[in-house]
Amino acid sequence: MEQEQLLQTLEIIESRPGIIRPVSSLAYHSRRVLAGSLFVCIKGYKTDGHLFLSQAVENGAVAAIVEVFQKGIAVPQYRVADSRQALAALADQFYDHPSQRLNVTGVTATNGKTTTTYMINTILEEHGFKTGLIGTVIIKTGDLVRPAELTTPESLDLHRYFQEMVEQQVTHAVMEVSSSGLELKRVGCVDFNTVVVNNISREHIDLHGSFEAYFKAKAGLVRDARASQWAVFNLDCPLTASLINETRANIFTYSLKNEKASCVVRNLDLSTGRARFTVELKKKEPAELFASQPDSFLIELSVLGLHSVYNAMAALLVALLHGIPAQTIQKALREFRGVERRFELIFEDDFKIIDDHFANSGNIHVTLETLQMMEYKRLHLIYAIRGSRGVTVNSENAEAIACWAPRLGLGKIIATTSSGQISEKDLVTANERQVFEMVMRKSGIETEIYDQLPAAIARGLAETGPGDVLLLAGCQGMDYGAGICLEQIHQQRPDLAKEKVFAALKNRIAGI
Repeated sequence: MEQEQLLQTLEIIESRPGIIRPVSSLAYHSRRVLAGSLFVCIKGYKTDGHLFLSQAVENGAVAAIVEVFQKGIAVPQYRVADSRQALAALADQFYDHPSQRLNVTGVTATNGKTTTTYMINTILEEHGFKTGLIGTVIIKTGDLVRPAELTTPESLDLHRYFQEMVEQQVTHAVMEVSSSGLELKRVGCVDFNTVVVNNISREHIDLHGSFEAYFKAKAGLVRDARASQWAVFNLDCPLTASLINETRANIFTYSLKNEKASCVVRNLDLSTGRARFTVELKKKEPAELFASQPDSFLIELSVLGLHSVYNAMAALLVALLHGIPAQTIQKALREFRGVERRFELIFEDDFKIIDDHFANSGNIHVTLETLQMMEYKRLHLIYAIRGSRGVTVNSENAEAIACWAPRLGLGKIIATTSSGQISEKDLVTANERQVFEMVMRKSGIETEIYDQLPAAIARGLAETGPGDVLLLAGCQGMDYGAGICLEQIHQQRPDLAKEKVFAALKNRIAGI
């Protein structure tokens, strides 16, 4: 593509001249520069692309987008106010606006983005659509599947994935939209048809600097929505509900308890952990979308948890907006088997083992509220303290656990710093361990803290009896917990077939 054609999408403040050559590719990492690349200097959390411009030129870059001109550079430099926004605009232009040729749904939430996107994808596929999926676990561009590196990819990669989907004749794409993805303009120039806000609670304060900044980033998904789009909101989350009047999009809402919602839940039964409930459509407008839909229909989930009800409600509303019949939605959600480490039932024999990522206080409250609704003898909790996430996050997590402990009969908690199972960036600091211990001590909860995850799991299994539930809880530190736990069960229970013990790990991508 000629430079002039490519650059016409940008507001260039000033330029430094050089020989004008055609552009054959885009790059924001100097090691990925090829002969003919346009290099975009973006500022990251840890480094600044401007520092690598000379290396990019040595590798074949023919021009550069900068926020600050760099000395000694022979190729043309184009100065812009925001190189991240420029990268998104260039990628969209270079790949010929691929998201405009897809029906794109973006899902944001503090908790539940991954499961909700998987549920939506499952319903779309059940209806016969060819789909793409972008999120924390995988990138699926039609028939091509690869592991994900970021929840929301960098804008250049994202628009390239959309182009792959177009080439693969994908019609519908679903993606997770993270707060950092919004703040860093990674979803810039994406043409969303539908956006979903499932919930917002305290998270990523270390990344954004404050909860207010985190909330502002999340809110951007609906504040920037156009009048032709749909925005789906969870009315049971006050922060999410507060955004309803801040969007130009058409609004569709859901709730378990608010009668003002477009769609409400009736007769919720969570006694087995697997939800059964009736969906009542209180709003059936526009008529062309809902004329053939029943006023109410039954949903039965195979996945566990109260949070799964909220995720399913968000997914089915998106499906309804796509004109998918209730019968298809019912079948798809009944057969949906979940996403790894999202309140995942990994063992069910004489006792149950549930694996949950327990990322933040909001996630913890919903998970433990679900357990309160389930029937079992005793609950046992093995918790992996969050490493290198700061005292505030760990204090809030500990307080959430302490809040529910008496209601769940938890007099003791087994904790671990997961030494040996995590990378250096996730190591638990002394202050993080101390604040966890302090909250537990003030709450009168006995704690046993193990440095090694296998030792903590062995202790938890030793205390778990028939009819009990053992919860493996925690983010990075517990990623390998399920594999370790099931291996210990396999060694202790030779009477159980190996295939049965390890069935839950069959399709795992991480933590095996």
